[in-house]
Amino acid sequence: MFGRWKSKQPCSTRLNEDRLSQLPDSLICQILSHLPTKEAVKTSVLSIRWRHLWLWVSRLELDSHEFPEFNTFVSFGDRFFHSDRVSCIHKLELSIYDTRYLASVDHDPSYLKSWIAASVKRKIQHLHVRCFRESEVPYHLFYEMPLSLNVCESLVSLKLHMVALADAEFFSLPCLKTMCLKTVWYPNETLLERLVSSSPVLEELEIATSVVDNGKVFRVLSRSLKKLSIAILYLRVIGSETVIDAPKLCFLRIDGNLSENFMITNMDSNFKLDISLGFGLRLTDQGSKFQSFLLGISKVRDMTILRETFKLICEYLIIKPMPRFANMSRLWVSFRVSHLKWLPRFLESCPNLKSLILECVGDFKKIPFEEEMNQISFSYVPECLSSSLEFIDFKVPIQGCDGEMKLVRYFLENSAILKKLNLHVDHNNSSSVIIFKELLRIPRGSTKCEVVVL
Repeated sequence: MFGRWKSKQPCSTRLNEDRLSQLPDSLICQILSHLPTKEAVKTSVLSIRWRHLWLWVSRLELDSHEFPEFNTFVSFGDRFFHSDRVSCIHKLELSIYDTRYLASVDHDPSYLKSWIAASVKRKIQHLHVRCFRESEVPYHLFYEMPLSLNVCESLVSLKLHMVALADAEFFSLPCLKTMCLKTVWYPNETLLERLVSSSPVLEELEIATSVVDNGKVFRVLSRSLKKLSIAILYLRVIGSETVIDAPKLCFLRIDGNLSENFMITNMDSNFKLDISLGFGLRLTDQGSKFQSFLLGISKVRDMTILRETFKLICEYLIIKPMPRFANMSRLWVSFRVSHLKWLPRFLESCPNLKSLILECVGDFKKIPFEEEMNQISFSYVPECLSSSLEFIDFKVPIQGCDGEMKLVRYFLENSAILKKLNLHVDHNNSSSVIIFKELLRIPRGSTKCEVVVL
């Protein structure tokens, strides 16, 4: 006869015990890594066992604004980075609102360098550091990164904002694929060049408002780089130059004030370009420097040009003809109404263009359009209209004035193989009915053309 089965633990104990605590520490830490850092730290009050588990998490987000005092923020970071735990760090995100230069605050800035050095030892993979300041700080007083960051073998992604890079003779970042540098201080002009060229698998690079003290040459040399964005690059020496040599580059965005000499010596034969140049690039020496730049981008397949750049192109067209962009199949161009007369001449340099997006800024009613038409000779038809152009999109809503409708008529009548033309119209405007009637009267150069009113 079997006796009555008895549980080894009282029923009340089994009910009160949570299943999560039965998991091994390593698995609990992995779960905590998916929580915001603030929530992960809160679990330390659950029991004695949980008190220090958060120190093992592989992902940490710290924002100094979330701490009542800056010293509390530093103490918290010191506890995490300098604990006896040696677990690897997958991702570290630091947002630091630097108050060192306010009269009431005084702290040692070396804490950040020691944190980053500790992260490198723990095989950091993704490092994002953003510093913000409430008062203007000289560039050379930015937080400096440790030398060990320059030779971090585990780093995959690096994003830095308002910090200074440490100078070194040797760099080695064998796993780095993505790098973003915003308002970063370089102690000399060759540091960035060495940093990029020492990253053999780097694929994406973003550089914004970067500063080189007395730098004259800015180079990006990479055998692996595929995507590059440069925004508002300040080079303070007159006669400075920018050189890009990246044979696998397939996307380039240029925005802001660049050096006088901007050269692209190598890139993929089928790349995309977003370009918005400011006053930094001038048509000096009869446009020869700008011509070198245009020749450097002549292999572009997909290009976006904003209006200040198109203005520069118009000035260049007064001096010389455009180089041929034989590979270009898609063009988005933004321009002022006053520069419309140069559009056909620019399109002539794109003989194989298939898609054209037009963003015309300004009031057609304020421009003597008949005079503009005569200047451009709208009877002239670029090669692409008769042989390759298949799609046109007028991005800015048209109001139905004579100048706008004549521009639409020009493309509809002269585009021999056009398949689709998009027009954006304000349907609440009473002129929309007039626009529809005018569109019906315009003869089409292509019998397959569909006009879509959006």
